[in-house]
Amino acid sequence: MTLDIDTIRAKYAEERDKRVRADGNDQYVEIAGKFSRYKEDPYIPVKPREPVNDHVTFAFIGGGFAGLISAAKLKEAGVDDVRIVEKGGDFGGTWYWNRYPGAQCDTASLIYMPLLEETGHMPSEKYAHAPEILSHCQRIGNKFGLYDDALLHTEVTALEWDDANSRWIIRTNRGDAFTAQFVGLGTGPLHVAKLPGIPGIENFKGHSFHTSRWDYAYTGGSPEGAPMTKLADKRVAIIGTGATSVQAVPHLSRDAKELFVFQRTPSSVDARNNGPIDPDWFDKISEPGWQYKWLENFAAHFSGIGIPEVDLVADGWTDMSRRMRAKMVDLPPEQMNPAGILAAFEETDHQKMEEIRARAEAIVNDKETAERLKAWYRQLCKRPCFHDEYLQSFNNPNTHLIDTDGKGVERITEKGLVVAGKEYEVDCIIYASGFEVGTSYQRRSGFDAVGRDGLKLSDYWADGMRSLHGIHVHGFPNMYIVHPAQGANLISNVPHNLVDSAKTITAIVSHTLQSGHTTNEVTKQAEDDWLALLSTGMGMIIGGTECTPGYYNNEGHGWEGTPGALSMGYPAGAVAYFKYIDEWRNNGKFEGLAFA
Repeated sequence: MTLDIDTIRAKYAEERDKRVRADGNDQYVEIAGKFSRYKEDPYIPVKPREPVNDHVTFAFIGGGFAGLISAAKLKEAGVDDVRIVEKGGDFGGTWYWNRYPGAQCDTASLIYMPLLEETGHMPSEKYAHAPEILSHCQRIGNKFGLYDDALLHTEVTALEWDDANSRWIIRTNRGDAFTAQFVGLGTGPLHVAKLPGIPGIENFKGHSFHTSRWDYAYTGGSPEGAPMTKLADKRVAIIGTGATSVQAVPHLSRDAKELFVFQRTPSSVDARNNGPIDPDWFDKISEPGWQYKWLENFAAHFSGIGIPEVDLVADGWTDMSRRMRAKMVDLPPEQMNPAGILAAFEETDHQKMEEIRARAEAIVNDKETAERLKAWYRQLCKRPCFHDEYLQSFNNPNTHLIDTDGKGVERITEKGLVVAGKEYEVDCIIYASGFEVGTSYQRRSGFDAVGRDGLKLSDYWADGMRSLHGIHVHGFPNMYIVHPAQGANLISNVPHNLVDSAKTITAIVSHTLQSGHTTNEVTKQAEDDWLALLSTGMGMIIGGTECTPGYYNNEGHGWEGTPGALSMGYPAGAVAYFKYIDEWRNNGKFEGLAFA
C-alpha cells in the first residue's frame, strides 16, 4: 500500500482543528445539583443501616476490579480483616454501572477478567458481555468472603491520617467514622458519569438518561439482551459515538422505531470476531498458572519485547504490535533510534487506519454515511473499537447518522436536538458521553486524602502526580493507589496492572505485619528518583496534542501543567516493569520504603 503521508497528516490536522475547544474538559457538565437524577442508582435500592464506628486492618475504597483483586490477594495472604467501601449497590465498579445493551469488554476475556484461575471460571466467549463480568465480580466477592464486612452504597467523604495512632480515619456519607491501619484507593477514572454541556440540556421535555444508568423501565429489555420492546414506537437519540455507543447502537437500531446517532468524532471500528469459548479447548489450556502465562504473553506481544513464539490472544491489540515489528525489521541501522522508530510506528499506523476506513466504506451502503464514519486520526488517539455489528446498523432504514462535522449538538429544545439549524424531534435522549477522566482526583473520588502533618493530596499533586511505582506517595503512610500510571502503564489491558499492584501491596502489608512494624512510607528521595527515571523515557506515544480531542489527550489540550502530566510509564516498557517489580517485592528489601 502506497501512502501519501503528508496528505494524511494534513487531513488529520484539519479534522483535529475542527474539534479543539477552548473549554476543554469544562465543556462537560458535572452530574450534581439539578442534574443529580442522572447519577441515582436505578439497579438496587439503598438499604438503611446504622453507622459503622470500628477498626479494620485494611480498608479499600472502591469495589471494582482494583478493590476486588487487592482484597482477594490480601485474604490469600492471611490478612482477613479487609473491608471494601463501594458507592454502588454491589461490587463491579464500571461493570456495576455499565449495564447498557451490548456492553462487553474489548480486551479478550481470558486476560481481562481477573482471578479466573482462582475462581475456576471459564468465560463463555472471547469478549464477555457485561452481565457475565458483573457476575464474575460477585463470584470473586463470594469466593473470598468480601461481602462480610463491605459497606455498599457508601461514599467516602473524608480520609485523614492519624499520626498519633498510626491509622487512617475514614468518614462516609452514611455517617460512618471508622479507622484502618492500611488503606487502598481504587477509585479509577470510569465511574463518575459526565454530561455534555449542551445549551438547553435541562429544557428537554421527553425522557433522558445516561448510558451508565440505563433505564430499562423505560426501554424494556434487560442487560442480558432481551429486546427493548417499549422502544418500538419511540424516536430515540443517542449522543456520542465512542466505545459505549458502538456497543449500544446495534441494539437500539434493532428495537427503536427510529434512531438518530449524533456524532462529533467517529470511532475507529475494526473487526472483533467474537465467538464462544470451547470448553474442551479451555480444559486443555487451563493448567496451573495458565492465566498469568496468558497475561505475560499478551503484554509481551503488545509491547514487542521478549516476544513468545505463539500469540495466545491474537487480537486487534497484538496486531498493532505485530505490524510495527514487521516494519522495524526493514529499518536500516542508522534509523534504529527514537526518531526512526516513531516514524516507522506512524507509517504502520497510517496503513492500519486506511484499512479501518476502507472497512467502513465496504460495509455501509450509503456512501455519504460511510465517509462520515471514517476516523481521521491515528488509531491510538482515541480508544480503538472492535465491533461486528455497529457499522452494519447504519444500513437499517430506521437508523440515521447525524454528523455534526466536529461541532457537536448545537442545542437541545423541549422537543429534541438541533444540529446546523435543523431540529430533530425525539421521544428520548440517551447520553453516551462517558466518564470524567481529566478532572481532579479528589473530584472524581469525592474526597481529598489528608496525610502526615495535614498535607492534602491535591496540594502535593498540584504540579502532577508523584509516587513510587504509581502506588506509594510520600507523606501518606500505609496508603496505596491501584492504577496503571507511573508503573507498567499497560493501557491495552488495565487489569494486568491491577493484579500486579495487588501483589506488591500484599507483599508490603504482609512484611509490615510480620516484622512487627506499624507503618511503611516511600522516602522523598526514592519518589524523586523514580520520577527522574520515568522522565528518561519516550513518554506517551498516544494522546498527544496532534491527536483529535478526547480523554487520552485532555480534550486536545495535552497534559502539560496538569496533574495528569506525569501519568507515564516505566521507560523500558510494561514487560520490563513487571520483571523489575517482581524482583523488587520478592527480594525482601523493599528499596525506597521506610518502615517504622
